[in-house]
Formats: sequence, C-alpha cells, structure tokens
Amino acid sequence: MALAFCGDEGNSTAYNVDHGVLNNGCFVDALNVVPHVFLLFITFPILFIGWGSQSSKVHIHHSTWLHFPGHNLRWILTFILLFVLVCEIAEGIVSDGVSESRHLHLYMPAGMAFLAAITSVVYYHNIETSNFPKLLIALLFYWTLAFITKTIKFVKFCDNGVGFSQLRFCLTGLLVVLYGMLLAVEINVIRVRRYVFFKTPKEVKPPEDLQDLGVRFLQPFVNLLSKGTYWWMNTFIKTAHKKPIDLKTIGKLPIAMRALTNYILLNEAFEAQKNKRSSSPQGSRSIWRALCCAFGRPLLLSSTFRILADLLGFAGPLCISGIVHNTKILGVFFISSQEFLSNAYVLAVLLFFALLLQRTFLQASYYVAIETGINLRGAIQTKIYNKIMQLSTSNMSMGEMTAGQICNLVAIDTNQLMWFFFLCPNLWAMPVQIIVGVLLLYYLLGISALIGAAVIIVLAPVQYFVATKLSQAQRSTLEYSNERLKKTNEMLRGIKLLKLYAWEHIFHSSVEETRQKEMTSLKSFALYTSISIFMNAAIPIAAVLITFVVHAHLTRKADFSPSVAFASLSLFHILVSPLFLLSSVVRSTVKALVSVQKLSEFLSSEEIGEEHDKSSELRSADNHSKYQAVVSKAVSLLPLKVVNRKRPAREDWNNYSSHMRRPINITEADDFCVKITNGFFTWTPEGPPALSGIDIRIPQGQLTMIVGQVGCGKSSLLLAILGEMQKISGNISWSRKRGAVAYASQKPWLLNATVEENITFESSFNKQRYKAVIDACSLQPDIDILPHGDQTQIGERGINLSGGQRQRISVARALYQQTNVVFLDDPFSALDIHLSDHLMQEGILKMLREDKRTIVLVTHKLQYLPHADWIIAMKDGNIQREGTLKDIQKSETELFEHWKTLMNRQDQELEKENPVLERTNLRRTMYSREALLKDDEEDEEEVTESDDEDNLSSVLHQRAKMPWRACGKYLSAAGILLLPLLLLSQLLKHTVMVAIDFCLALWTEDEFDHSPYSKVFSVLCCLGIVLCLVTSIAVEWTGLKVTKKLHSSLLNKIILAPMRFFETTPLGSILNRFSADCNTIDQHIPATLECLSRSTLLCVSALAVISYVTPMFLIALVPLAIMCYFIQKYFRVASRDLQQLDDSTQLPLLSHFSETVEGLTTIRAFRYEAKFRQKLLEYTDSNNIASLFLTAANRWLEVRMEYIGACVVLIAAVTSITSCLYSKITSGLVGLGLTYALMVSNYLNWMVRNLADMEIQLGAVKRINGLLKTEAENYEGLLSSSQIPQNWPDRGEIQIQNLSVRYDSNLKPVLKHVNAHISPGQKIGICGRTGSGKSSFSLAFFRMVDTFEGRIIIDGIDIAKLPLQTLRSRLSIILQDPILFSGTIRFNLDPEKKCTDSMLWEALEIAQLKHVVKALPGGLDAIVTEGGENFSQGQRQLFCLARAFVRKTSIFIMDEATASIDMATENILQKVVMTAFADRTVVTIAHRVHTILNSDLVIVMKRGVILEYDKPEVLLEQEDSVFASFVQADK
Repeated sequence: MALAFCGDEGNSTAYNVDHGVLNNGCFVDALNVVPHVFLLFITFPILFIGWGSQSSKVHIHHSTWLHFPGHNLRWILTFILLFVLVCEIAEGIVSDGVSESRHLHLYMPAGMAFLAAITSVVYYHNIETSNFPKLLIALLFYWTLAFITKTIKFVKFCDNGVGFSQLRFCLTGLLVVLYGMLLAVEINVIRVRRYVFFKTPKEVKPPEDLQDLGVRFLQPFVNLLSKGTYWWMNTFIKTAHKKPIDLKTIGKLPIAMRALTNYILLNEAFEAQKNKRSSSPQGSRSIWRALCCAFGRPLLLSSTFRILADLLGFAGPLCISGIVHNTKILGVFFISSQEFLSNAYVLAVLLFFALLLQRTFLQASYYVAIETGINLRGAIQTKIYNKIMQLSTSNMSMGEMTAGQICNLVAIDTNQLMWFFFLCPNLWAMPVQIIVGVLLLYYLLGISALIGAAVIIVLAPVQYFVATKLSQAQRSTLEYSNERLKKTNEMLRGIKLLKLYAWEHIFHSSVEETRQKEMTSLKSFALYTSISIFMNAAIPIAAVLITFVVHAHLTRKADFSPSVAFASLSLFHILVSPLFLLSSVVRSTVKALVSVQKLSEFLSSEEIGEEHDKSSELRSADNHSKYQAVVSKAVSLLPLKVVNRKRPAREDWNNYSSHMRRPINITEADDFCVKITNGFFTWTPEGPPALSGIDIRIPQGQLTMIVGQVGCGKSSLLLAILGEMQKISGNISWSRKRGAVAYASQKPWLLNATVEENITFESSFNKQRYKAVIDACSLQPDIDILPHGDQTQIGERGINLSGGQRQRISVARALYQQTNVVFLDDPFSALDIHLSDHLMQEGILKMLREDKRTIVLVTHKLQYLPHADWIIAMKDGNIQREGTLKDIQKSETELFEHWKTLMNRQDQELEKENPVLERTNLRRTMYSREALLKDDEEDEEEVTESDDEDNLSSVLHQRAKMPWRACGKYLSAAGILLLPLLLLSQLLKHTVMVAIDFCLALWTEDEFDHSPYSKVFSVLCCLGIVLCLVTSIAVEWTGLKVTKKLHSSLLNKIILAPMRFFETTPLGSILNRFSADCNTIDQHIPATLECLSRSTLLCVSALAVISYVTPMFLIALVPLAIMCYFIQKYFRVASRDLQQLDDSTQLPLLSHFSETVEGLTTIRAFRYEAKFRQKLLEYTDSNNIASLFLTAANRWLEVRMEYIGACVVLIAAVTSITSCLYSKITSGLVGLGLTYALMVSNYLNWMVRNLADMEIQLGAVKRINGLLKTEAENYEGLLSSSQIPQNWPDRGEIQIQNLSVRYDSNLKPVLKHVNAHISPGQKIGICGRTGSGKSSFSLAFFRMVDTFEGRIIIDGIDIAKLPLQTLRSRLSIILQDPILFSGTIRFNLDPEKKCTDSMLWEALEIAQLKHVVKALPGGLDAIVTEGGENFSQGQRQLFCLARAFVRKTSIFIMDEATASIDMATENILQKVVMTAFADRTVVTIAHRVHTILNSDLVIVMKRGVILEYDKPEVLLEQEDSVFASFVQADK
C-alpha cells in the first residue's frame, strides 16, 4: 500500500491550491507540522548537550526545586494535551481506514505534536530544576506558533462547514484552547519572573527544606508526574536493596509535616473553637470541629480523588461491553464521535488510559488521606504531651488519670483517629460508587439487576454483624492473652525458684490452662474470620447467579449477549468492594468517636495551680506563642549536647559555673531561700488539707533536714514548695525568682537511657565533676559490673537495677546539676549504712554544702542530724518544731531525748554491719559477665575471619530471600491431613471459579436455549460457594492447629531449659516470643496466608484464561512478568526495613510518654519542660517519617503494579480483538478474557503486598523455631523412684568429694576440688568475698551447675544419679531475693496443695507472720499482688522462710537470705533457724559475718577453693586466719 503525505489516489485534488493555499486541507495539516519540528530541533541540542556553566548558582541539595509560577497547571494542561493528541492520532487512523492509500496528513501532524508535547514538558522540567529561565523563550515561540497554526486549521473548518457532528472539528477546537492556555501560562512566567523584556529579573530563594541535606522525603517538592507515580522513590528503593534502611537513610521530615507545624495548626483551630464557644465547655464536638478546620482541606482533596477514581472505574465494564459488542472496523474521511467510539481498538486504548488515570487517582487519594492521618497523629500526640506537662499531680496520685490510661490515649486512641482519617474518604465515595453501579446494572439488565444488587445490600448487615462479633472475639482473646503473658512473665522472673523447688509443672499447667481459655476465644475468632472470608468470596457468586438466572428466565426477550453479561459481571466485582469496606469503615468511625470522647475528657482534666504558672517563665497566656518560645529555646539548647561532648574535660568543675548559679551573700534580710507563711495545702480541691498551718523558712546556702515519722507529710512539704500541691491559702515566697531545683524523688525515676545520660540529665558533660559524683554515690563498682559500663542502657527497656542502684543514680543526677537549690527526698532509704555514710560525707556535705548550695534533705537517719544547719520536725501534716539542733535540745528536751535513743540504736546497727565484706546489691553472677566477654570475643573473631564485602553481600542476599524454610516449618506443623486439604480445596475452588465464567461465556453465545446452561451454571455456582466455605475454614483450622502446637512446644522447651539459658538470654526477648510472635502466629499469619494464596491463584487463573483465549498474549507476558519480579523483589526488601523502622521508632515515643508521666514532678522541678518537649518532637517526627516512607513505598509498588495491570488489559484487549477479527474466536470468550484482565491489576498488588507481609510475619515462626532448638536439662536419673527411699534424705548428712563445678562446659570452673563432710543436724556457715564461689556451692546441691568432677553424697546416695525432680523436691533453699507470685498466700506457701491449714499457720507462726496474715481479709486466701508488692521486703523474706519450713526437708540452705532485710527481721530469722530448724542440717551463706558466729562449722572460701574449714571459735583463736580478719573488720 502506497504511503504519501496527502494520499496517492492518482487524482491530484489533494495537491490542488486553486482556491488559495490555506483552503487545501493537506497544506494546512503540513503547516501544522512546522511548530513541532521547530521545537524538536531547538530543544534536542540543549537537552543533550546540557547547560553546564549556565547552571544556577544557588546551592541546593535536591534537583526538585519547582519555582516557576503556574507549574502544576502546566503539567495538567500537558497531560490533557497528550490525551487529546492520542485521540487525534486515533481519529486520523480510523478515518483513513477505508481508502486504498494511506493519508499521512490525517495523523502524522498529531504524532509530531505528541512528540513535541512530551519534549516540551521534559525541556521545561530540566530548565526549572536547574533554574535557568532564559531558555524558556523557546517554549514561548513554540506555543505561539502552535496556537496560530491550529487556529488557522480551526477557522478553515468553520469556513468549509465542518461542524460539531464531526469529531475532528471538536478535537481541533480543544487543541486551540489548550495551546492558548499553555501560551498564557508561559506569558505569566515572564510577567512574574521577569527573565526577559525586563531590566532586573526577580530573585527567588529555594525553600528551607530543599537547602537541608537531611530532608529526603521529596513527595511535596517533586513535579506532578513524579508525585503521581512516586518516581522519586526509585533511587531510595534501589539503595535499600544495597544496604539496610535506618533512620539516617530516611532523614528528616519536611517542615510542613513536622509535629510542631501541625501542632500549631491544630492549636490555632482549638483556640478559634474556644473563642467561639467561650461560654460552653470544650466537648468532643468542638474537638471534631477543630480537627476538621485544621486537617479538612487535604481530606476534601483525597475524597475528590477517590470519587474521580471510582467513577473512572466504571469505564472498565462499559468498555468491555463496547469492545465485545463492536468487533468491527470502519473508515471515512470525517467520522462522528459515535462512529469513533464504536471502534473496538479505540475503546481498548481508551480503557487503558481510563485505567491509568483511575489507578493514579486512587493511589493519590490513599496517599493524601494517610499523610493527613499521620500529620494529625503527630499534632494530637504533641497536644496530649503539652497537657501532660501541665497536669495536676493529684490527678496522677489520686488515680483519676493513670499512666496506663495516658499511654493508651497515645498508643491506641491517636492511632484510631489516624485510621479514621485514612478511611474517611470512603464515607463519601462509597455511596456514589454504589448508586452509579446499581444504575449501570439497571441500564444493562433491567429489573433483574436490582434483585442481584438487593442480595448484596441485604447481606451487608450480616457482614457488619460478623465484623462486630469478630472484634468482640478479638477483645476477649486479648484479655486471655494478657492474663497468659502475666503468668508467663511471673514464671520467667521466678524461674530460678521454680527450678530449685521443682515446681515447673505447676506453673506450666497454670499457663497452659490460661492458654486453653485463650484458644477457645481464638476458635471463635477463627470461626468469624472464616465466615467473613467466606462471605466476601460467596456474595458476588450468589448475586451473579440470581441476577443471570432471573434475567434469562423472566425476561424471555431480554438481551443476554456476551457484552451485557460480562459488563454486568465486572460491575458486580466493582459493587462488592465498597460493601466489604463498609463494615470496617463503620467500625472505625465508632472507635474514632469514642477516642475523641476520651481525648476531650483528658484535655479538660485539671491542671496545676497558678503559682507554678506565675513562676514559670516558659508559659505565657497565649498557648501558641508559648509553645514557639519553648521550642525556640529548646532548639537553641539542642546543639549544646553535641558541642559539650567535645569540650576538653580538663577544666576544673569548681570554676565551671552554669547559668543557673549565682554568688551567694547572706545578709540578715535575705537569709532565706524559700519561706512559707500560714500555708494550707491539699492534693484534691475537695479533700482535707494534707499540710496545714505551715510556717517555715529554709535558710539560703545551708543544709536543712526534714524529719518525722512515716506518712507525716515530709515529701508533701517538698512538693508543696515545688508548687505541685494545690494551695488552699497561705503564701510561698522565694528570695529570688525560682529557678531550677535539682530534685531526687523518694521513688527513684530513671530515663530509658544510659547511666551517664541519666546522671548528666541533659546538662553538658564535665568529666571531673562526673567522676566526683560517681565516687560520692559509690557507683563505680556498680558501673564496673554492667555489661557496657556507664554506656549501658537502663530504665524500662534496659538492664534491671536493684533499688539501691536506682536510688543512687537518682541522687547522682541531683548532685551533678549546677542548680542553687537541691531537694533530696529520703535518699538513704534503700542504701546500707556504709553507702549512706559515704554519700552523706562525700556528696551532701562536701560537694553541696561546701559549695554553699541550699540543700533540703528529708531523712529517717537521725544520726545525721548533727550535720544539719536547720531542722524541721514534722508530725501529722503539721510543723512540730523548726530550728537548729541546739535550739531543739533547749526547748524540746523530750523530742531531743527521743531522737537520741533512736540515734544510738542506729549507731549500734552501724557497728554490727560489715564494712569490708561485700556489697549486697552488687551481687552478680560472675559467669554471666564472663559469658558476655566471651561472646564479644567470638563476635570479634568472626568479623576478622570474614571478608567485609563478602559478609555484606551475603547479608544482602539473605535480605532479598524469602524465608521459605520458616514457611515450610509453619505448614508442616499443620499435620499430614490438613495440608493436602488446604492445597486441594484452594485449587478446586479456583478451578470451579474459572469453570463458572467459561460456562457464562458459552451460555451467552447461545441465544436460543437458556435452560441447560442455566442449570449447569447454577450447579457450578453452588459448588463454588461450598468450596469458598471449605477453603476459608481449612485456612483458619490450619492456623489454629499450628498456633496450638507451636505455643505448647515453646512453653515445654523454655520451662525445661537449663538455668544458664535464662542467665544469658534477656528476659524481654523470651517474653517477646510469647507475646508479639505468638500473637502474629495466632491472628495474622492465617489471614495473610489465605489472602496470599487467593490473590496468587486468581492472578494465575486470570493469566491462564487470557492465554487460552489469545495465545498471542503469552509473548507480551514475558517482559511484564520480568518487570513484576524485579519490582516485588526490590519492594519486599525496602518494605520490610521500613516496617521494622516504623515499629522500632514507636517504642521510644511511647516510653517517652510513660517516662514523662512518671517523672513529671522531677521534670518540672528541674524546669526541663522545654527539653522534654523537644525530645518528644524528635521522637514523633522520626516515627512519622518512617510511617510516611512506608506509605510512599506501598504507593510506589501499587502504582507500578496497577500500570502493569493496565498493560495486561491493553494487550489482552488488542490481541483478543485481533483474534476475533481474523481467527474468529467468539465474542463470549473475548468478554471472558477482558473481565479476567481487569481482575489481574487488582490482584497483582495484593499478591506482592501479602508476600511482603508474609515475609515479615514468618520472622515470628523463625524466631520461635530458634528457641525450640534449646537443649533441655537432663531430668532423667539413673535410679528409678522405687530405688529411692520415700523419706530420703532423713538424716541430712552431706559428703562432698573432690567437687569441681562450672556454669557451662566452655567456662572456667567456679569450684575447684572442694572436699567437706557435714554431719546430720549441723549448722554450717560459708563466707568469702564476692565471687568466691559461695552461691555456686549452694547451687551444686541442686545440680543447677555443671558438675564435671567429683560428687556430692547425701544420706548415702550420689545426687548425680537421682532424677532432677526428686532431688530438688527433697531440699529447701531461701534465696537472697525474696520471690512471691501473684495469687493467694496459700498458693505461695504450698502450690502443690500438700499441706493442711494448721501446717501453714504453724509455718507462718514460726516466721513471725501469723498476726500479719490473720489481719488480712481472707487470711490464708488473702491476695498477693504481682511480685508480692503489697508486702514489705522483710515480710516477703519471711514468707520465703515459711515456704521453706512448710517443705519439712532435713537439709535447708540459706543463700544470703538476710542481705536485703533490716536488723530486726534478721534477728527473727536467726532465732527461727536455731530453734525451729534445730534438728535439720542448715547451710548458711553469710552476708554479714556475725550471723554465722554461732555455727557449728565455718567454711571460708576464696576463688572456688576452701581456704579454712573449722569451728568458728578455733578459727577466731588463730590470729592469721582470714575468718578472724573478717570478724575484726566487722566490729
């Protein structure tokens, strides 16, 4: 066929110019090519050569600076222009279809215009990002020329009577308008930027974000194309594949998205609401109004996108209908739009564009909604935090607002609101979608469509009912799960005791019992989940079945052609999705309403008094400016942390003075620091005053002590001075404006940070001062045994410290600060006498008093009163007396004498205590330290052996791989029966689904006899519905079976693991396996597995059907499949990293909230509100940036998958139309192929997303499997139960022969060749310094350590031959740390339920606890809270004694049992041991040497060897004996 620009029909009319050149259509078309050629020639050299030296001089990090006016309008107009040009090309080709030769002038100019339009936008983008506006002059010329040539063509059409009925006329008109508008945009750029025709061009600066190297989230700054396709994410996702993503990689948030910006927005909206309704209180309605006011606009945009996307979604069914109906081709010179749209190829291309646009709008809608939700969450969290900072202390202490409630508000309610905002656009879009869908169905099928739609709509309430049941089941599962975790936690915390007492089985069955309840709840959860999955799959089948059968039988003459049937089928698929969403949207809305109600209650709760407000320079009346001031202050303080670290540490801390210090000069008039006159203070406004008639003054620069009995209001007085209590009357005056006060509260408060950060507490680091403080608080030995020294994380998420260590760190913080005033609230309570003395001398007297600081010390240690410059004695909330010690001695002799007797008693205690021997709260398992060191060494060896690059590449390879092994483990746990059922049911279901649609294709081809087809169709549909039920139940059933099996094996393994395992594995990580990982396996994996298998099989079946209809499609499938593979591979790696980042950045945020709530008084005393606010903003922003990147990554994937799906539809449509024209396949099959092609784009997404989710979730299976490999202790013995006497050991004789033990086969021995013989009923004392092997000695009796040489023989039986259960159940031990479990007192004394009540009362009487228990409600059945918190430390230790006594064993071991109790309780214990245990063998490991002076034998140990072994009196007589030196030191 000949090709010619104007055609080649042999007649020369095409080249006829008799009526003027412009009246020749072909010439006008040729003229139209000129501008496009001009642009291509001008711009190509510039684009390819680049503009090197001419580039912008502004230093800007990202090449995304979009600053020309009308930027977005230009992109939108260009997109429309490209679409119209595609239509013009198509129109040209279609009109040219008839004639023999090809008329290039009909479509070639449009083709050139298309190229030029693309070039124009690429050229513009490059000029804009490199900021060289002068080159835009080329575009100005181009738009002018294009506009003129198109206008000429349009005018000529009008002259020749071509009108609106012809499509070409309409397209030309549209192009004139578009070129005109683009020209206007170009002129506007010149007008605003003045880059030509003006003398001085306008200077513009790039936004702050783009100048910041840290900002890497570019979505707000890129052009429309990149915004819509997330093109800017490409480099990010590629780098994620090369190296793991961390917080550094994702950088900072852009300013507009930061929590502070959004908080200010929200706060302004709140203030506006307050001003509007100043009369009415702030309720949830005004919160909703404020939220809408602050974040309503983006939501409106998101909803608009959503509605547009939904409307475009209907293009699919309509185009299918048209394509199947019109598989024919026509061609004339001018065609009408109707003729144009009846061309199947045109419809295929239009469908492709509609799909691209629809998917882009849909993803844009999701993105905007999610971004708004995340911004809103950040703003609300900041709002809540600000409120916390002003909360009244009484709210917290009186239980009106618990820390738990506040944390829930932050963790759950802000997320509920965020989710509501995500789903919000659905509220408006869903009704539109449903109405349009039903109308279109009615148009296609008539009345029968309404019946089908009615089925879907009637079943919607059922779905809602199922959804509510599902959430109820989830709630009850959560309750049982919490209970199980509480028990598991207690079991793990007391695991040492359980093993020593052989009680594993009791706790194991207790956890299993709760797990059974949880499983019952999980079963109902699984049942409702499977019903929900079943309904989602079955409702569309039922609706289609009813509709088509009714349509075919009722309306005999009805049109039931393939075009109608398959268009309707697609419409049903579209209709079902909003109805599925409905239940979750309704649920989310209800939850959001409840959350806002809670929020409004919280925001209207009481704040602290005016006093504090006046004194705090940070708070001004205007909330908004207050916050800005705070932040600017915080920002100015922020760099200090970095700078000070690098300061030379040499400077002496005496001349290192902070801005808080001032020279003190005491005069008569100004000798007080704080003065309270006639003060009455209360905790609650209605309650009675806690402090009344307070008249005190605290002298400047001196040491004031506050003393009095427990509960007389000493701590309250400190808090009243700090403004934390509500003042009823009176006056607090500070000599100068109140600055920061270094405050150490009675209950030590630690940050989740390192030891060093806890002590320096946001102040700059000064090495000398830091060392002095550490020494004053005797913290160095504690720091030495921590795994990473003072860089060890402590606090909630860090290492557990003893009470004394926590208290000393809290005091060290107060000492380190450079404030003038220091408040110490009972700093000695958890310290022994020596530590207290050292702290008093070195810390309080030397560091503070000599420095002329004002110190207020609350204490019970009266022996320090002589050091006080001023004493305030309190009684029952009143001041009993104030003055110096001399004043009180003169005026209150009785009080003074009372103090004196107490002082003497405390001094005697001091004499008894042991100064050198050892420090109790530093007790440590030396082997765990060795293990840590050993692990470090091993790690280092590994690193040196492996080549870095190889290592990295193998790690990256691992990251890119799917955890198939874990998947295999999961499925194999389902058992031999379920697995085949699961696979077969899924395959069968999808086969039946395809069969249903094939049947429909055949049925619609046969226009005469409906009945046989309708019967087969009905049978297949019913079978499909049944199979849907079977698959959904099979998946959930598999899930239940696996979860039951995994949890039970995990529990068995853990409880039987050796003690060594618990000492080397952090408790938190074991607990995580039982909590988070079990929850994932319980609730998430089954659903993900179902979704993944369904979407994968749907994709496979769809592609198979299309390939069957048109085998040509397979050729195009290969490149698409390769693209899909790479996209999912890159996405999965990035998605997993971002998901983990999102989770890990949430933890510090939540703990910062709980930490602030707990330390509120300390933060306010230190005046650190601004610093903590700044910290919050950082945590919130880092969590939000991770969430935003995760969202953008999901959109990145979805857009690409949707576009591939659109390509599948286009290729399927074109190949099937071609096949239909040439190889005559039926139009029914064309409809079938296209319907399936439309489904592919939906399911491709789901497949990859679920694959990524599955990968993350299978991590839980992997971790649990890791723990399942733990070796259990060897519980079997060589002797059977019949060979062991029933009452063994009855005498209590112990022979130790050449005993050597170690904690692990690869560690050094801790006892070496120990020999000893203990006669029945002897009392043995063992002493030695820390780490001498005393505790290992006691553990050897229970085989808790590895005995690799020698043996222990008790009453003639070698303990190595006994079963562990038997051995441990026949001995008793009291450990240093008293452990009680939650439950009753009876359960704590006798969990095996072997004893009668009288035996228990007897044991309690011996332990001096009978009167305590009698006084409790319920007696023996009185409740013990978790960890025994409702009893004092001493009482807990006595309960442990009673527990040991109940066992009535003949051998009794006390492992430093008196270390953590006071003298009085210790004396009781000693008496009990001597009298009640007179006939038993007692081995005492001594904490204080004087406790073993009455023993029959003393063993002195050193480094695992027995140094001395004799009677105490014999050893004392030998002057050079180690024991004698210990006793000497103890005096």
